[in-house]
Amino acid sequence: MKAVKHFCTITKHKALVMKECFRVGLYRQGILHDLSKYSWTEFKVGCRYYQGTRSPNNAEREAKGYSSAWLHHKGRNKHHYEYWVDYSLDGSGRLTGMEMPTRYIVEMFLDRIAASKVYKGSSYQDSDPLNYYRRGKANELMHPKTRKLLEKLLYMLAEEGEERTYRYIRKEVLRKNRQKDRKG
Repeated sequence: MKAVKHFCTITKHKALVMKECFRVGLYRQGILHDLSKYSWTEFKVGCRYYQGTRSPNNAEREAKGYSSAWLHHKGRNKHHYEYWVDYSLDGSGRLTGMEMPTRYIVEMFLDRIAASKVYKGSSYQDSDPLNYYRRGKANELMHPKTRKLLEKLLYMLAEEGEERTYRYIRKEVLRKNRQKDRKG
């Protein structure tokens, strides 16, 4: 039964992210989003640790001290800032966050909205993705420019709502990025 519920949860999440990606014009990313969750490496963990109110990866992490599913997932999905952690270019040998391409920052933002909608259900509010972000530790390894755009979008969503934020993403964030890509 947990397997069916987990499958329904990840499919609902994937469908929500796809819908949100389509709303801002990220069609390919919407279709390909989180396909690794259906791989056996991630799916079996999701089935075993499924609770329905939070990510099974958190439960696996609590039980084992790490999450094999998360380590697999973040290494295959460019919309997670952890994918972009590498050794610093300053010669210090420290790990640091690299700047993410804009389209993946937008997908990360939409992923947070969809996850909040799935886990909060009918009690979802536009401030939930921001509140979840504030409780996390993303500031430690996220590149400053990546963090700046993500936070701008999260605050805009909380204060101005989805329609205005999505319009801003389509008309300002992604349009400027496409123009920059054509010039470069």
